[in-house]
Amino acid sequence: MNEEKPNIDVVKDLIKSRGSWHRRHVKRCQDADRYYRNENDILKQGVRGQDYGPLRNADNRIPRNFHGLLVNQKAAYMFAAPPLFDIGKEEANKQIADILGDSYAKHCKDLCVNASNHECSWVHYWRDDKGSFCYGIVSSEQIIPVYSNDLDKELIAVLRTYKDIDFSVGKEITVWEYWDREKCYSYFRTSNTISTTGLSEYNVFKGVPEDGIAEKSNVFIHGWEEVPFIPFYNNNIFTNDLVNIKPLVDAYDKVFTGFLNDLEDIQEVIFILTNYGGEDKKEFIDDLKKYKMIKLDDDGDDGGKTGVETLTISIPIEAREKFLEMTRKAIFEQGQGVDPDPQKFGNASGEALKYLYSLLELKAGLMETEFKQGFGRLVRAICKYLGAECGQIIQTWTRSAIRSDSELADICEKSVGVISNKTILKNHPFVENADEEEKQLEKERAKATEEADEYRKAFQKQAEENPGGEIDGKEE
Repeated sequence: MNEEKPNIDVVKDLIKSRGSWHRRHVKRCQDADRYYRNENDILKQGVRGQDYGPLRNADNRIPRNFHGLLVNQKAAYMFAAPPLFDIGKEEANKQIADILGDSYAKHCKDLCVNASNHECSWVHYWRDDKGSFCYGIVSSEQIIPVYSNDLDKELIAVLRTYKDIDFSVGKEITVWEYWDREKCYSYFRTSNTISTTGLSEYNVFKGVPEDGIAEKSNVFIHGWEEVPFIPFYNNNIFTNDLVNIKPLVDAYDKVFTGFLNDLEDIQEVIFILTNYGGEDKKEFIDDLKKYKMIKLDDDGDDGGKTGVETLTISIPIEAREKFLEMTRKAIFEQGQGVDPDPQKFGNASGEALKYLYSLLELKAGLMETEFKQGFGRLVRAICKYLGAECGQIIQTWTRSAIRSDSELADICEKSVGVISNKTILKNHPFVENADEEEKQLEKERAKATEEADEYRKAFQKQAEENPGGEIDGKEE
C-alpha cells in the first residue's frame, strides 16, 4: 500500500503536550458524573471524618442530588421535544428525519446531559458496511481536539483514546486514533496510562486488495473531506454545570447530615451518677426500669453528695434551618434552575411562570447557541451524504415548561390575520409539528369542500327531477 502515513512522532507530541490537560479534564468529568449519580463527597468524607468524641457516635452521610435535578431539568426543558430542521425542500427534510431515526430524541437528551457534565459532548458520524449514514455520541473523556490558531478556530484534527481488547493476546489495550480531514490513523499500547512508551501501529482497517490478498492497515480513508467529529459545547465558556454549585451542595450536605447526626446523638440521655451503690451499669438500668428507683450510697463525709443527673445537648435548630434555606436558594440561583418547591408556584399566571423559568431560559439559551452550530454541521453532513443542496437551515426549538395553555391559545386566536398561519401553528400549545398540522388542516378543508359539493349536487339533481315540485318536503 502506498498511503502516506504521518510520522508517529506527531501523535506522540500531541499526547505529551495535551496529556496533562486531558487528565484534568477527565477528573472534572468524573466528578460531575458522580454528583449526577448522587455520589457526593459527603459519602466519602462524612461530617466528622475519623474524629469521634465520646458523645458523638452517629455517622450518617446523606447526599442531596441537586446537580442531577438541575441537569435533568435542563435536558427535559430543552429536548423533551427535540429540534426540527428545515432546509427548504420537503423531500430532503423527510430524508434527514429518516436518517436521524427513532433514537434522535434520546441522542439529543444524552448530548445535553453529557455536555452538562463533561463541558462538551461529541457526535461522530460514519458510513457502515452497507454505505448507510450512521452517527453516535462519543464521550469527551475520549477526545483531545486540535483547533486552528486563526479566528475561525476550525477543528483540524481529533485524537481519540479508548480501551479495547486485543483478542490475539487476551489483554486490554489503549487505542489512540488520530482523525484529520481525510484519514484516520490508529495506534495502540498495552498500558492503560496516558504515555507514548510502546506506542505501535494498530492494523485494524481493511486495506486495498493487492495481488488478490486483502491487507490490513492502521490507516483508514473516511472520505468526508472534514474531521467527522462535531463538538456540542455546554456554554460559551466551556464549563460544566457542577462548577458553580459544588461548594454550595457540599455545604448543604454537611449541615443537613450534621443535623441528623446531632439528633441521633442526643436521643440517648447521659446519666451522671454520684456515689452509685450498684455494681455495674447494667444493674443501674435494670433497677431503673424494674423498680423505678436506684440505690445510692453516702460517702460518710459531712456534706457528702449523692444523686443522679442527666446531660443533654442543645441544637441551634433555627440557625440550621435558615442556613439550609439560604443554601438551597443559592443553589438554584447559581445553578440557574427552577426550584420545584410548590409554594413558589401556587396559582401563578403565565407571566409569573415565565419569570420562574427566567434563569433556566438563560442557561438553555447559551446551550442552544452552541448546539445550533453542532446540529447545523450534522445536517450538512447528512445533506452531503444524500447529495442534496443545503443552504440556510431553519432550526425550530421547543421548550417544555409549565405554562398557561389557555393564555397561549388566546394569543394565537387574536393573532389570526396579523401573522402567518404557519407561525401561529408553530406556537400553538396543542401543536407539536406545524408541518403535519398544516397538512391535516388541508385534508379537513378538502373533505369539507367535497362534502359541501356532494350536497349541492344532490340538491341540484333533486330540483331538476322535480321541477316546480317539492324539495326536501317543501314546495319550491
